[in-house]
Amino acid sequence: LRPVAPTPPWGIAEVPSMTAIRPSLSVQSVTFAAEDPGGWDAMVDRAVAADVAGLDRLVVSDHVAFGGNLEAYADPSLGGTEGGRQPTGPDGHWLEPLTGLAYLAAHTQRIRLGTSILLAALRRPLVLAKSAATLDVLSGGRLDLGVGVGWQEEEYGAAGLDFAGRGRLLDHTLEVCQALWREERTDYSSDELAFAGIHAMPKPLQSGGVPIWVSGSVNPRVARRIAAFGSGWLPWGSAMADPASGIARMRELCDGLGHDRAGLQVTGSIPVVRDDDGVDLAATMAGAPALIDAGVTDCRINLRVPAAREAATEYLATVVAEFDAATGRVPR
Repeated sequence: LRPVAPTPPWGIAEVPSMTAIRPSLSVQSVTFAAEDPGGWDAMVDRAVAADVAGLDRLVVSDHVAFGGNLEAYADPSLGGTEGGRQPTGPDGHWLEPLTGLAYLAAHTQRIRLGTSILLAALRRPLVLAKSAATLDVLSGGRLDLGVGVGWQEEEYGAAGLDFAGRGRLLDHTLEVCQALWREERTDYSSDELAFAGIHAMPKPLQSGGVPIWVSGSVNPRVARRIAAFGSGWLPWGSAMADPASGIARMRELCDGLGHDRAGLQVTGSIPVVRDDDGVDLAATMAGAPALIDAGVTDCRINLRVPAAREAATEYLATVVAEFDAATGRVPR
C-alpha cells in the first residue's frame, strides 16, 4: 500500500479525535426500489426529517449494474453475507450514490452524508477523487466515504475490471484519491498508473480529505486497508452479529499494524425490539450502551417512519431523544 503525504493546512473542517466524538445515531436512506417508484420525494422527505430531528448520519448503498446471479449475495466467500437477499431483483432501480447524496445535501443542513458502501473500484480514481471532493465542498464538509469490494462478479465484468483483483483495485483507488486530496501538486506511481505534477482542485473541506470507512470482515487484508486509509470500519459477516468479539479481534489486527485503536470508529446496528403496538423504542435503545461499550461509535437503526415529512420528523425526534436517554448523551 502506497503511503500518502502528511495532511496539508488547507482543510478547514477538522475530523475530531475519538476522545471528542460522542456516540452517533445513523439511518440508511432507501435509494433503491424493486419497481419504478414514480419519483423520489419520499427519499428527500426522510432525509430532511432525519436532519431536522437531530440524527447524525444518513447513508446510502451502491450498485451500478446487476447480472442474474443474485444468489452470490448470500455467499460469504465472494463478499456476500450468509442468509442475505438482494432486495430488488436484477431489474431494480438503484440511484447512483454520490449523485443522490449531492441532491440530499442540497435539501439538508447539518446531517452527515455517507456511502455504505460505495464500490469505489468501479470508478476511475481521478474522477472519484474529484466527485467526492466536490460533494464534500458543496455539503460543507459533511461527506463520509464508506467503501468495500462488493460481491458481484458481473458488475466488475461490465466495468471491464477483474473481479479476482478487486481488493488491489480498491486499494489503488484509495491511494490515488488520498494523494490527490492531500497533496497540492501530486506525483503518483504504481503498477496500474503513473502521473506527475497533477493539480486537482478544490480539495475536500475536511482536513486530510474525505474520511474513509472500510467495509469488510475480520481478516488481515481488511485490517491493512483500515490501517492505510481508514477513519472507520463497517463490519461485515460474523462481526455484524457479534460486534464485541469482532471489534476486539479487529483491534488486535490493527494494533499489530501500528494503527491507533483509539482512532478506530465503528458502525454497529441496534437490534429493534417490537411489542404488540409496533416498535418499543425504549427497549430498542436499551441495547445501544452495550454496543458503545464494545467499541461501536456509530449506532445504526433501521426503522419504518411515517411517510409525511412532519410526522417523520416528530417520530425521529423521539428516536433521538430515546437514544440520548439510553446512552447518557447530552442532547444537541
